Amino acid sequence: MLETEFCGLKLKNPTVLASGILGTNAALLKRVVREGAGAVTMKSIGPREKLGHPNPTVIEWEHGLINAVGLPSPGYQNIESEFAELKNCSAPIIASIYGASVEEFETVAEAVAEYKPAIIEINISCPNTKKEGQIFGMSPEMATDVVSAVVAKTGKIPVMPKLTPQAPKIADIAVACEKAGANAICAVNTLGPGMLIDIEARKPILANKFGGVSGPAIKPIAVRCVYQIYRAVSIPILGMGGINSGKDAVEMMMAGASAVGIGTATHYRGIEAFKLIADEIKQWMKEHEVKSVKDLVGAAHD
Repeated sequence: MLETEFCGLKLKNPTVLASGILGTNAALLKRVVREGAGAVTMKSIGPREKLGHPNPTVIEWEHGLINAVGLPSPGYQNIESEFAELKNCSAPIIASIYGASVEEFETVAEAVAEYKPAIIEINISCPNTKKEGQIFGMSPEMATDVVSAVVAKTGKIPVMPKLTPQAPKIADIAVACEKAGANAICAVNTLGPGMLIDIEARKPILANKFGGVSGPAIKPIAVRCVYQIYRAVSIPILGMGGINSGKDAVEMMMAGASAVGIGTATHYRGIEAFKLIADEIKQWMKEHEVKSVKDLVGAAHD
């Protein structure tokens, strides 16, 4: 009932660990798989070793989280041992990559492809150092440049750009990615930047001042983005943003997602969120006589 496919990969259920959450090392990724995730995404791999921002980096507020972790990474030259430990993982491994230029994306993609992950996720929500800080995913042209460059370096490994909800016409970005050779779309990344201030200290709470917003507050935006992308492309969508329950997951799939990313929900429901959400999807399907999760994909479209 819950078994499905994504980019030709067989998943025991449609839940996928989102990048940056619980993916800091191989042992934790394996534990997430044991807790029921259909697939897991590694912490984003960058062009060099990076520590990220100083604490505090994550804040809980009434409707989600705000984080400014800062893309910490061991760098692509220091990932051999982690991939070796993940070699016998019982679920597909998605490797997430980032860079500040097309050339950096090419370098990281070529190195990561040697380890043959199931999918390579391209974080195109990164600032472009050659375009005065513009985010790659805000422009069809810049998204095309990155995706086509990565596709040229990764061979037969499916490529999946991760889009930003800040894009004014996100469907246009998705179409550009598809035309550039993307095999799937991941939507969406955190919304922002957001900010919270400690009114007693009269200072911003995050050390970085600004951060990405995730959790229940962004779900309506994420659902809208996935809905628009589904109508514009023919490749599968990994939908994420505010999914905290089985009903949230069903809603996202009805918008057009073939699988759903789980991140902030692990803060609210623990590492067992994957099993809990999968069980809730199954219960909803039984109550509504739906035989396969594939029957939910795009069900809200005319």
